[in-house]
Amino acid sequence: VQLQASGGGLVQPGGSLRLSCVASGFTFDDYAIAWFRQAPGKEREGISCISISSGTKYYVDHVKGRFTVSRDNAKNTVYLQMNSLKPEDTANYFCGTENMLAGCSINGRIETWGQETLVTVSS
Repeated sequence: VQLQASGGGLVQPGGSLRLSCVASGFTFDDYAIAWFRQAPGKEREGISCISISSGTKYYVDHVKGRFTVSRDNAKNTVYLQMNSLKPEDTANYFCGTENMLAGCSINGRIETWGQETLVTVSS
């Protein structure tokens, strides 16, 4: 059972990145997916989630309008498109699975945590 995030890197303020989280070893479309980040010296923060059907998407206020979550169940992949990036978005980003048949939550119980990808926003 594995979740591997990728797509991080160094980007200037105002730039964009698209993160991917690829699942293997389990039935991907049995799970809602949540995205998290953790900046140096700070606590882990849930920032977005998406339900199995993509019918429910949630964003915390400080990424709403800038980040877009999506998923492709045929490819076992969830994406996080990040636009208008700010220095305060600098963090390690990772995803996690939630055993929820409907909806999603950034505060739910995570069954599998993914590996991280580092996003650095700096000029």
